[in-house]
Amino acid sequence: MTNNGALTSAQQLSKKLPQTLQRLADLAYNYWWSWTTDRVFLFRNIDPEEWENCGHNPVAILESASYERLTQLAEDPFYLKQLQSLVAEFDQYMAQQDTWVSRVAPQTSAEHPIAYFCAEFGIHESLPIYSGGLGILAGDHLKSASDLGVPMVGIGLLYRQGYFRQRLNRSGWQEDYYVDNPFSKMPLELIRNDQGEPLTIELEIRQRCVKVQIWRTQVGRVSLYLLDTDREDNDPIDRWLTGHLYGGNQDTRIAQEVVLGIGGVRALSALGIVPSVYHLNEGHAAFCTLEVARQEMERTGKSFYDVEASVRDRCVFTTHTPVPAGHDVFSGDLMDSYFAHYWVQMKLSREQFMALGARRLGDPWEPFGMTVLALRMCRAANGVSELHGHVSRKMWTILYPDRSEDKVPIGHITNGVHAPTWTAPLMADLYAKYLGEDWKTRVTSQEMWAKVDDIPDEELWWRHQVLKERLIAHTRFRVRKAREQRGESYEHIQATETLLDPNVLTIGFARRFSPYKRGDLILRDAQRAIKIFGNAERPVQIVFAGKAHPADEEGKRIIQRIMEWCRNNAIQNRVALIEDYDIYTGQKLVQGVDVWLNNPRRPLEASGTSGQKVCFNGGINCSVLDGWWCEGYQTGPDGKGLNGWAIGEDAHTSDQEVQDRIDSQSLYQLLEEEIVPLYYDRDAHGIPRRWIQMMKASIKTNAPLFNTDRMISDYVSQVYVPEIATSVAPILAKVMV
Repeated sequence: MTNNGALTSAQQLSKKLPQTLQRLADLAYNYWWSWTTDRVFLFRNIDPEEWENCGHNPVAILESASYERLTQLAEDPFYLKQLQSLVAEFDQYMAQQDTWVSRVAPQTSAEHPIAYFCAEFGIHESLPIYSGGLGILAGDHLKSASDLGVPMVGIGLLYRQGYFRQRLNRSGWQEDYYVDNPFSKMPLELIRNDQGEPLTIELEIRQRCVKVQIWRTQVGRVSLYLLDTDREDNDPIDRWLTGHLYGGNQDTRIAQEVVLGIGGVRALSALGIVPSVYHLNEGHAAFCTLEVARQEMERTGKSFYDVEASVRDRCVFTTHTPVPAGHDVFSGDLMDSYFAHYWVQMKLSREQFMALGARRLGDPWEPFGMTVLALRMCRAANGVSELHGHVSRKMWTILYPDRSEDKVPIGHITNGVHAPTWTAPLMADLYAKYLGEDWKTRVTSQEMWAKVDDIPDEELWWRHQVLKERLIAHTRFRVRKAREQRGESYEHIQATETLLDPNVLTIGFARRFSPYKRGDLILRDAQRAIKIFGNAERPVQIVFAGKAHPADEEGKRIIQRIMEWCRNNAIQNRVALIEDYDIYTGQKLVQGVDVWLNNPRRPLEASGTSGQKVCFNGGINCSVLDGWWCEGYQTGPDGKGLNGWAIGEDAHTSDQEVQDRIDSQSLYQLLEEEIVPLYYDRDAHGIPRRWIQMMKASIKTNAPLFNTDRMISDYVSQVYVPEIATSVAPILAKVMV
């Protein structure tokens, strides 16, 4: 599409800036800057206080900057030198032709990109359209695709109020509230047609015509297109279809999935994009397969069953859910309401259409399953860890009655994280010094990461301590702010000045407070926990962060219990909870903790990626053997961990109370007998040599495996372009200490 000669948002912003600063606008409208080593210097230095107030939004900081301040910066030689350096790096990155994918899969092309569909994307805290792990993974997926040169576009929804914001009242109970996203002051471009009007597509939803407009944000070389129903010419109810992420009831959920799946395919057509592959990241987007089929039927005049194989050949699916109850299913009545017109367009009967999403064929009461539809309409499907692959094959054997469980066609590609995003600049600088300036482009190299042993213990420890101090400063600031907002006593507010201690072993736990994740497991035995946290000679402290879904009452009670511990005089200043968890707080946590705690009920963690982020920053994992940690954890001849610790056994029981007791006792024993003694074992200079050896083992064994460059490589060779599988060397092979 063209803009009919109209200026883009970046060009409009550029014209407001002094000439020497105009390239700041190009950087502000491309999230590439967010994973550079000097990621915030240029924007934060405009106005540090406003940078915090605007949620680290580069467009907002430039829009709000005074003429006087911009003039000062335009004449500051050091600032201009930094800007010129970053712009040169940006231009080189965007123009690069010799990319990884151009060498291993030259048949891929920008003319026919992979279309990556997801209900949420966690790109940066200034674009709050994510809730947690799925969105963060999707954001990292796009970033590594950009870094490797994989031709890709993202398709998602632009939520007017995103996921809910969190605050805790004086009793520690979570209260949910929402804030409008100011799209016009965010790094977003509204796509317009040749007449300069917003480009729209139309959908029939609940017997009404809904117009959907399309926004774009740039993630390096990847365009992320976001669909938005908040238009004045839509019914007021329909304007809120893209109001909230994971909000509302089943009616809202199916409507959003129609917008994402069917609307996403129509948006691509309106944009003139013809994908080579449609990648459904979770079942929310499964309706896209139906629209791909409908459009091909319309184009060729063939029947659904004639185009079905062709559609399947272009669609692939990643499942993230290890329990049947977590997969979206919709009742027959709801499907009638939304799709009665649609199956007519596809020249299918109701029974034929409903069979596409039915686990048991022939059952008139069988609901329509989105995962079932995706598995039936995609040529490839995968779980997100080796264990999750096994769990998924067992879960879906019902769809393949003629196959044994091990032959169910669901593989696995273990998740990873985008190393440049999650590695602290202080650690990135260390890696550049000892592993090579180009370390970010070689994150899958086991040989490179082996050089971590060359890093002097003192230097690694010093940088880690600085990052811990920054985490503690951030925690104190956020906790103080929350206490002030609750109107707590002056003494309680002032107590944040001594909250946490950088010299104390620090554990981090940050994720959604769903009951199966057992956020308060470490506090299960009150007396034993007090003894561990309150030890005068070798104390322990923990920082929690995370939200409970608004409908999750038990999750909210877990948060409330943790808040009670934050006020426990017996362990004063040793337990903290940061409210309103976001990407920025997540970065502070994974970069600053000594130990990352993860204790879900096995096998309910499909993969988990927060612990992977910790590895790049020298943190050590203590986790149940679930998800990715089954592949990452290593033991020595004595059965003890070499690169981290495992809670409990490589097994589980269906009795949750028994399992919680077993795992909590295992965790306490690990802390008392291994983790705490190792941390406080210091040499004459106060350096914990043996602890640092485990830090290095954690880095060099996990970093080359659990990153999204390796993950994208697997998707390209196993899923996107499987014919090149034999020419791409497998990367995911266990690295031994």
